[in-house]
Amino acid sequence: MQLISIIMPYYRKINSVNRTIKSVIKQTYKKFELIIVYDDETAEDYHKIKKFIANNKKIRIIKNRKNIGAGQSRNIGIKNSNGSIVTFIDSDDTWHPQKLKKQLNFLNKNNHNFIFCGYKKIFKKKSIEVNIDSEYLSYKDLLKSCEIGLSTVMIKKKIIDNNLFTNLKTQEDFAAWLKITKKHNAFFLNEVLVNWYDTENSLSSNFFQKLFDAYKVFYLNQKFSLVKSFYYLMILSANSIKRKF
Repeated sequence: MQLISIIMPYYRKINSVNRTIKSVIKQTYKKFELIIVYDDETAEDYHKIKKFIANNKKIRIIKNRKNIGAGQSRNIGIKNSNGSIVTFIDSDDTWHPQKLKKQLNFLNKNNHNFIFCGYKKIFKKKSIEVNIDSEYLSYKDLLKSCEIGLSTVMIKKKIIDNNLFTNLKTQEDFAAWLKITKKHNAFFLNEVLVNWYDTENSLSSNFFQKLFDAYKVFYLNQKFSLVKSFYYLMILSANSIKRKF
């Protein structure tokens, strides 16, 4: 059986993190390690999480000396992982119990390197399922619409370069997927296996912050011209708004 490394950065999500950890522990595929990268300079939540996981040998916590952001924390998690397969989960998301099992079967059966699945966005008054109508997304597809949820991916570690994630406040995952899809398409498992929750003060739900960081991805990360960056930003934004309705 293949060891799957699950990377979870943590920053002040104590009201949801236990629910997230439970969804990992309840996976039907049991050969995994969960690496929590604690990214808060205060230690109060650290002790609470340690108490919750008790002596679970599948879970490790790495404590950053200072707050460095989710992207850089994931890079640290990857560097300290032992699995040949890497997945990610945010500390306010949850997984379907068969998420790892179904994705690993899909990955191995088709000899893919990079896959993702559908997910449900849960708001206070409604929920939206995010899926695609294609078998895969290419680099060119992603430039116009990123429908890959961070907590839905599964990647073979051998294709991950050093420092996969940037230090952007948001859209660091978008930049990472663009980096990977320059060489490997992202294949889609057409099942909803992840729940994404709209939480108060979440950077990932801050539309204007995401807009600003997406521009940085195009202009600074992809080295596009000013005009080309603005062009793709408009397309990306329009497609993002469409998914909300």
